[in-house]
Amino acid sequence: MKTLDLAPLPSESSGETPWRDRIEALVDRWMTSDALYRWSVSNPVTRWVTRVRARKVFDLMAGFVYSQVLLSCVRLRILETVAERPRTLEELAQATQLPAAGLQRLLQSASALQLLELRSRGRYGLGPLGAPVAGHAGIRAMIEHHAVLYQDMQDPVAMLQAQGQAGEMAQYWPYALDDADKAKAAADALQVEKYARYSNLMSASQPFVVDEILASYRFDGHQQVLDVGGGQGTFLSRLARHAPQLSLTLFDLPEVATLARANFARQGLLGRSNAVAGSFLQDPLPEGADLVTLIRVAHDHPDADVRTVLAAIYEALPVGGTLLLAEPMAQEAGETPLGDAYFHFYLLAMGAGRLRTASELMSMMSQAGFTHIEPVPNAMPLQTQILVGRKSRAIPASAPGTSH
Repeated sequence: MKTLDLAPLPSESSGETPWRDRIEALVDRWMTSDALYRWSVSNPVTRWVTRVRARKVFDLMAGFVYSQVLLSCVRLRILETVAERPRTLEELAQATQLPAAGLQRLLQSASALQLLELRSRGRYGLGPLGAPVAGHAGIRAMIEHHAVLYQDMQDPVAMLQAQGQAGEMAQYWPYALDDADKAKAAADALQVEKYARYSNLMSASQPFVVDEILASYRFDGHQQVLDVGGGQGTFLSRLARHAPQLSLTLFDLPEVATLARANFARQGLLGRSNAVAGSFLQDPLPEGADLVTLIRVAHDHPDADVRTVLAAIYEALPVGGTLLLAEPMAQEAGETPLGDAYFHFYLLAMGAGRLRTASELMSMMSQAGFTHIEPVPNAMPLQTQILVGRKSRAIPASAPGTSH
């Protein structure tokens, strides 16, 4: 029988290994030993821990298959179909034009993942995890969009080596293009279609973030809002109904601003809303707003670009004005990770940006000159977290030539 090797590590007094590192190394060796595994499985007290961990490892290994089951259900509209009423295998085979034998494997897999559940008389209905997918077009749009990400992650090591620049996802997002690519794309007739595709996806997935913001932050103390990088205006359109006292301005790239104006016109908001075209990395922002919102923008860009847009926002705000920043954020050290593993790779595939902690973003806001920076608690931090900061002086304290 193989025993656990407990040979001593280098002495702490030698300065080679701190005591905590020695203990953690010992635990690592203990946890990876065959002897411990056999003992934990045979012991009734520890067996359940081993089973839970084994299931988690299996789920990690099978995760890509799970995602493809979900994607298949979305592409075949199975969840929406059974949401109307439960259907039998034969009915779903007819609706999807798939052989019943193959479709049955998908339905059984979806049931195992709680996307579906088997009802009476052999019918399939919505499972607890399938219901939100069937009920929200934004979730389905993001699931379909992830097929692009799956292509890039077929060889994740190659993606890491390429820093995401050569993948399909980097080409999907117009904001991820460098200046040379943007100049070339500007002359391409397909560029408008690319921005429309990007904006449509953002608009479809935006309501979850918008709901969090509207439920968590009070807008009754503001009169004019500038939404930087606001896409087609999904947030401002909802905000217009939520806070009727506000006048609203959207700032985004020319192709996107055109889509936003058309959206405002369709909703009868042109009297209160305006879309201004420009690049927040190169052009000054419109002035006059006492609140600037930056929603799901910072994590799409590298640090230098985030500092540029924060400085531009500070410049555009009057003294006493407020910045509201909302986006998914990495968890602080010691906190339970939420979507960190997903967002780190998603942003890598985009080729620009990174997931930052609230502390990192608060530091960048402070460097831009903002004060009274604080988080705004919200119910679903997985989708977004919210920070606010205020402009309390005309010139940032860190600006050259100013006193500290």
